[in-house]
Amino acid sequence: MALIVDIHPHVISTDNKRYPLAPLGGTQSTWSRDRPTSYEKMIDEMDAAGVSKSAIVQASTAYGHDNSYVAESIAAYPKRFTGVFSVDVLAPDAVEKMRYWLGRGFSGMRLFTTGSTMPGQATWFDDPRSFPAWEYAGKAGIPVCMQMTPQGFPQLRGLMERFPKVRIILDHLARPRLTDGPPFVADKDFFDLARYPQVFLKVTPINVEPKEWGKATPATFFGACIKAFGASRMAWGSNFPATAGPLSEILKKAQAAFAFASPVEREFVFGRTAQVLYPTLAD
Repeated sequence: MALIVDIHPHVISTDNKRYPLAPLGGTQSTWSRDRPTSYEKMIDEMDAAGVSKSAIVQASTAYGHDNSYVAESIAAYPKRFTGVFSVDVLAPDAVEKMRYWLGRGFSGMRLFTTGSTMPGQATWFDDPRSFPAWEYAGKAGIPVCMQMTPQGFPQLRGLMERFPKVRIILDHLARPRLTDGPPFVADKDFFDLARYPQVFLKVTPINVEPKEWGKATPATFFGACIKAFGASRMAWGSNFPATAGPLSEILKKAQAAFAFASPVEREFVFGRTAQVLYPTLAD
């Protein structure tokens, strides 16, 4: 049985004194308030779902740039977890902070430039003050997850051309429109990113269960993604518990959406690509 790896779960402690809330933008996400999930519970969910390993993504809408709880999770289960930290890349000490979190078992960075608690597409992520952080990400060989929308693609293209060694992971596929169906003309800018070999796609429940499919289907849209980017540049993330669980059901829905794909393609999407992006999760 192929190893299943999740590259987009979150953990939330119930101990707000030890791990105080400090959400980016000042507003805590509803899901982190209503469904706090400890790393112990995450392990139980993973075991029930058959997920072997996970790259836990910092819950920016709960803890901001304080990655301490994810660090504790990694320390408790170093053979099953790695982490994706968040730092203020505009701060003078950004590289120092990146080194610190990498030293605590993290393997990637995430920039939260839009979301449910921060609508609109932020423009700070290509500020020249961020360049030292981008350069260090390339030197350290860590991927950068971009929580963004297509409105930020022009800036992203500029960054990729300036820092070609940095692998980019588009969280939730950067929310493509997809409703017009093949040949997905409305998502031309998204598919055009396939020409950048450092771009990887993170498929989550937001993509598996969009508000509407319109003229698209999972087979036509994800099939187009595989054709353009290759399955070796696609990886699954549960978004649990931001997406209501159980984790086992979230995984089943994603697997059903990729039922059309070949066995090898599914192996990449549900595990092998994740292990390339986060080598500490390799067998």
